[in-house]
Amino acid sequence: MPKKYLVAVPFSSKLLMLLFFFVILEIASGPVFAQKLRSHSNEAFGEDEFLRLRVYYTSMFTGSVTAGEATIQVTTAKRKFFGREVWQIVAEGRSKGAFNWFFKVRNRYESYVDKLAVIPFLFVRHTREGSYKKDDEVYFYPDQKLAVSRSARKPTPENVHDFVSALYFMRTLNLKDFTADSSYYLDFFLDDSVYVSKIKYLGTENIKTDLGVFRCLKFAPMMATGNVFADAYPMFVWVTDDKNHLPILAETKVIVGSVRMELMEYRNLRNPFTAKLKD
Repeated sequence: MPKKYLVAVPFSSKLLMLLFFFVILEIASGPVFAQKLRSHSNEAFGEDEFLRLRVYYTSMFTGSVTAGEATIQVTTAKRKFFGREVWQIVAEGRSKGAFNWFFKVRNRYESYVDKLAVIPFLFVRHTREGSYKKDDEVYFYPDQKLAVSRSARKPTPENVHDFVSALYFMRTLNLKDFTADSSYYLDFFLDDSVYVSKIKYLGTENIKTDLGVFRCLKFAPMMATGNVFADAYPMFVWVTDDKNHLPILAETKVIVGSVRMELMEYRNLRNPFTAKLKD
């Protein structure tokens, strides 16, 4: 934000003309920014959508145990960005039971996503994972292709995402958006760096969970290998084969064991839940 200064000036007709000029300039500058943003169709999610997911951890030492829960809610933000309406998407995750003793998790992420372009203007992060702690805010300036966090100013590709907005943007895609090799490339910004993820489409499957049986689309997002993931494609994600593209199930192999995230509750879906085959 530019610094603002108070300056004592004599009141006159010239001052009124100057103020009028700046008001007109501000009004005129608004649409110029808006024209630089894309228009992207979203038929997947809407006001007050709420999801609750349960996380399970499985290993040869623990068996399958409940590790935590996550919730995600979409609302219209009270504030506007650049005069534009945005979604406020809040994702919260916390560990449960015995996991609180050796790896306590209390995470909250907020993404403020333009309703028409489906790209973020602000990402707020409060991470508490064991002894690790990080708080950050990242402001995105799409007209300048710039991201500004607490610690850095970084150039970004056009229409870059944070990881929360990336999830919801992916829900808006149709299979026709994927290339001939059934893949989609997505840029996202995390920890002051830009990453490119390749998401593979693997076909359709019927998936059974505690909520019922669902007709789903199956995807495999590319992940960074290292201390957590041993394989570039360790994760499979199933979303409903309807307009909602609701995340039903995700399974991930980690260095020791595997993690499974399953949808347990949903409210206020935008479209009829046609992918649900039976309870």
